[in-house]
Order: sequence, then structure tokens, then C-alpha cells
Amino acid sequence: MPGKKGSRGPTIYEVARHAGVSPATVSRVMNGIAVDPTLAERVRESAAALNFVPNQTAVNLSRQRTLTVGVVVPDLDNPAFHGMLHGIERAASREGYRVLIASSSEDASREPELARQTRRGTDAVILCAPRMPLEILTATLDDLDPVIIINRYEQEITVPVVAADYRRGIGRLAEHLLNVGHRRLLFLQGNPLSASNEQRRQGLDDLARRHPEVEVSFAACGVGFDDGYGAAAEALSSGATAVLAFNDLVAMGLLSALSERGVSVPNDISVTGFDNIPFSRFTAPPLTTVDVPAAELGAMAWDRAWELISGTESRAAFTLVPAQVIVRGSAAQVDPP
Repeated sequence: MPGKKGSRGPTIYEVARHAGVSPATVSRVMNGIAVDPTLAERVRESAAALNFVPNQTAVNLSRQRTLTVGVVVPDLDNPAFHGMLHGIERAASREGYRVLIASSSEDASREPELARQTRRGTDAVILCAPRMPLEILTATLDDLDPVIIINRYEQEITVPVVAADYRRGIGRLAEHLLNVGHRRLLFLQGNPLSASNEQRRQGLDDLARRHPEVEVSFAACGVGFDDGYGAAAEALSSGATAVLAFNDLVAMGLLSALSERGVSVPNDISVTGFDNIPFSRFTAPPLTTVDVPAAELGAMAWDRAWELISGTESRAAFTLVPAQVIVRGSAAQVDPP
């Protein structure tokens, strides 16, 4: 489904759909790279029919490569992004590419221009912007071509996407808690504008529909240690027997606050995280969480970027990476009420 374009012209992805070819083929034709003459003619006819005008900056850069790929992330302090960046860096280095990293420091309003600036000095951008409003994101994509999106599911996004399956991941985590007896769950939410937070919410809504006997409540929280630390009173007063934190950092902050209050985890209350960052197995008790294969996610994002940069056929427009439950000591069996 095409994105909301407003006054913008068509993209290479729409030309590709119209011509029945891959975006890489359109890119090769527009850059003067030899392709099958029949395919080239179809692309040119579709471009003319749609009044497609190539992004000249992208064309120029594609003809004189910088051997650099840009990656834009919202927060370099969050270890969840480190594995992804390592995966991109290792994969890109095999093609002789360097990685330029830019962080918006959790300010989504900076991300469109930050991404544009990053793109001007690179051959492609890998954009992780979970809190950028969808209409602004879709309006920015043409300026970034070629661009790969990480961890956004929306159908309005018409560029290649690589995403972790947050929705099923948290659903599997909640199912695990259900299987060990929990019937009252509390989700400590991340940023309410975050697409990944919404995917987690949807996963828990799915669970509630499947299991009407389970009570799932939601509380505003955040994404860092301090947010989890400050949520202890609400977690204890909620009546929940298990808390699902937005991520491992929130869960770790909550574990610390509960320990200071003399609350035993998991004997008094179970706590779970999300992401499986390296520190999660060293908490006391070790954290039950959901493993997001961040390095694999980063490598796949580079693969999609390289396909566009090099003009090879893309293997996938949308890649969903499974997220698996890691059972450790912070969640225990309880007797359901």
C-alpha cells in the first residue's frame, strides 16, 4: 500500500511496483547501469507514466560512492542498540564500508534533519526512529533514498524494513507467565509515541483476547533505569503478581528499588524484561526476558542496504526477526487465585 504522499512525487518503490520489477532494477536504470533492455524500457515507461523524477543527490552519490553507510538511532546509551550497531559494522566491513553513527538523544523532532544530514555524506542510511511520527517519517523517506528502516511495522512505509517481532515476543513472554500460574499482569510502558511500545501493547491485547481470565493492566513508565526504579510503588500497589517491563533497563531499575524495600523477587512478585541485553543475566536474580537478536537484525539491515547500493536484486522488502523468551530466575511459579 503506498504511503501518504501529499504533494510529493512518486518513489522508486512505486515505479518498481508499476513496472513489475524490483526497486534495485529501477535504481540501476536511473543510474545508467546496464540491465535487460526489455526491463529497462518497462521502467522508463512506468517512470514517465508516474511523472517520476529521480532524486539527483542520491543519483550523484550512487555514481561516486563514499564507502560509508549512515545509521541513525535514538539513544546510544541504551545497550539494546549496541548489538545492532555491531552487526551492521561487521557486515558492512566485508564490503569495505565504514559506518557513520548519529544519535538523536531521544529527541524525535531532530531525527528527520539528522537523517538527511547523515545521508548527504553516505551511500545509504539505516534509520531506527521508533518515535518519529509516521506522517513525518513517510515524508522524509524520499530525501534519504536509499534507506532501510529498522523496527517499524506500518504498511505506509514503502522502503525495505527489518524488524524484530516485538508483538509476538511479548505475547510469548506473557504466555510463559500464564503457564506458571500468573493471572494479574502489569506492563510498565515505554514512550507512548514509540512504535515498539505500541507493538508490545498489541501483543498483550492479543493475549487478553485469547485469555479473558487474565487481567492485564498498563502503567506509564519510560525506558531507563530511573523510570523502572520510580515504578516500584505502582508495581506493588497494582496487585499484579508479575510485571512486564518495557525493556531490561526498566526491569533492572525496578529490581533495585524492590530490593531496597525488602521485596523478594520472584517470591513476592515476578519481574521480566525485554531485549536480553548482556547485563540481564547478571542481575539478582537473573532476569527473565525476551531475546531480540540485535546483531542479526543489524546484519540483515546492512544486507538490504547493500542490495540497494550495489543494484543487486533485493531478497525481501520486509524481514521480521523472531524474538524468543529467555527463562531465568526473576519469574516464578505462583498459585493462580
